[in-house]
Order: sequence, then structure tokens, then C-alpha cells
Amino acid sequence: MPLNTVDALVQLSFVVQRALATVGAEHDLSVVQIRMLGVLRDREPGMLELGAYLGLDKSSITGLVSRAERRGLVRRSASPHDGRVVLVSLTPAGRELTAAGEVAIRDRVLALTEHLTSRQRAELTMLAGTIVGED
Repeated sequence: MPLNTVDALVQLSFVVQRALATVGAEHDLSVVQIRMLGVLRDREPGMLELGAYLGLDKSSITGLVSRAERRGLVRRSASPHDGRVVLVSLTPAGRELTAAGEVAIRDRVLALTEHLTSRQRAELTMLAGTIVGED
């Protein structure tokens, strides 16, 4: 029996989350740590802004950043524009791990669509972009 829209999207999210968790396990990272590194690829947000991106409260984001900092993946620095704001950025080691993780995630997620035609992949990309508001 074919899946309805809700079941199909939920099942798809499970498959993607499993791919992220597998890559994370290979690099000793949780899914939320992977998400944080992904956010930091192209920006240097403040702690509160990073928490908003990840949907985490202040104490949770502090713990997440502290753990990544101890691993040498991120660093905190004072904002040059506002001394009350603490910015978070990738270290060279964090950037290297993020790049490796990005390749591994790309390969795993693309493997999920390898049985689709190029037209189906393009349509899936367009529809997913519309759903997440990136159209």
C-alpha cells in the first residue's frame, strides 16, 4: 500500500537522520554536533544566534560549544562590534572535520536517490526546497 504524504515525509526524515547518525558515529559526533558544524561552515554566529539556528536554549548551546571546543573543533571570540556577544567559529581542525563529514553525508544522501532518474531527483530537490522555504 502506498504511503500517504505524512508517512512518506516522516519515513524519509528517518532515513536521512539514520544517514546523519551513521556519519556522525564514524566521526564521534552526534547529529546535533553535525548540525552545529554545518551551521558554522559559512558563518560565525553569536552563541544565542547559534542556539536559535539549532533550536537549543542557552545552557544546551553552551554545553554543545564547550564540548566541541574541548575537541578543538570550534573557538569562541568576542564580537568586535559588541563586547557582550561571544562569536563561535570553526578551527582549522573543525573545518577539516566538517569538510570530511560533508562529503560523507553527501555520498550517503545521494545514494538514497541513486535509483531515481535525473528528472525525479530535480523534482525532489525542488519540492524539498519549497517545503523548507529555500525555493
